[in-house]
Amino acid sequence: MATTTKATKHDDRIKALETKLAQAKALRAKEEARARAAEAAAKRTADTRRKILAGAAVLAEIEHDPERSAWLNSVLARQLTRADDRALFGLDPLRILVEPPAS
Repeated sequence: MATTTKATKHDDRIKALETKLAQAKALRAKEEARARAAEAAAKRTADTRRKILAGAAVLAEIEHDPERSAWLNSVLARQLTRADDRALFGLDPLRILVEPPAS
C-alpha cells in the first residue's frame, strides 16, 4: 500500500509540474506575441514618419520649381484614385468609364 501512495504522490507531482510548464510556455508565448506587436508598431510609426518627412521635403521643393510641381501633379494624378485623396491635392475626381453592353 505504501508503494501505491508513493506512486500517487509522484503522479500528482508530475501533473503539477506539467501544469506549471504549460503555464510557463503560455506566458512565454504571450510575451513573445507582445514583443512582435511592439516591433510591428514601431516599424509602422517609423514608416509613417519617413513618409511625412519625405512628403514635407518634396512639397517644400515644388514651391519654387514649376517643373517639379508639374511632375508631382502628374504622379499624383496617376496614383490617387479615391475622390477625397484627389480633392486634397486639387485634382478632379476620376471619371468611371462604363462600357456599353456587347450586343
